Amino acid sequence: MTPTHFEHHEQHPHHEAHFTGSESVRDVVIGMSDGLTVPFALAAGISGAVAATSLVVTAGLAEIAAGSIAMGLGGYLAARSAEEHYHSEFAREQQEIVDKPHAERAEVREILEQYGLTEEESAIVMNGLERRPSAWVDFMMRFELGLEAPDPKRAVRSAATIASAYIVGGFVPLAPYMIYTDTPQRALEISVVVTLIALAAFGWLKGRFTGVSPFKSGLQTVTIGGLAAGAAFAIAKAIQRG
Repeated sequence: MTPTHFEHHEQHPHHEAHFTGSESVRDVVIGMSDGLTVPFALAAGISGAVAATSLVVTAGLAEIAAGSIAMGLGGYLAARSAEEHYHSEFAREQQEIVDKPHAERAEVREILEQYGLTEEESAIVMNGLERRPSAWVDFMMRFELGLEAPDPKRAVRSAATIASAYIVGGFVPLAPYMIYTDTPQRALEISVVVTLIALAAFGWLKGRFTGVSPFKSGLQTVTIGGLAAGAAFAIAKAIQRG
């Protein structure tokens, strides 16, 4: 007997490949973008005021340490706030299902009607949710409030990812000053070239992951980083002359 198309499909299930690391990518983008830009601007600014690479390196390392801690802590607190918000809303939805079941049923029907379900079809779904209160709460959290259950390890992982990305990005503009210790002008020139290339590459990759034009994303990161460093250098020079 020849298998039908459906049977053949059952034997070879279709697996869709979706990108699921959006939160991690966002953390890397946050940490790396600031890590490349802030130490770059700082190093350029100090280079405009002093002629010793040791001072640039010392200040740069201090900034990377402080910046990575601050950025990591910010990511941790943001993730914790999102987690606390979710649990607060979850508890509220649980109570509303008990205290105001009629209003909650009406909300479910409104949501289902937005997806094209008829009143009869909505009633079937509603009956199923009423038999499973936990599923009812999950349904309201996702489709009414647009909230997903947070990963309990998200806060620590976010902090570590942002801080690590900041450190990696920060060493890019600082490395030339650590190598060319006797030629600060040469170190500045190489730092500018290397960092602008890194900003362009990072922007291009960010665009690929986020769905934005890679060229546009790369141009934006180069422009922002270049303007920040140029402004810091010009201000330092002006202060030195004054």
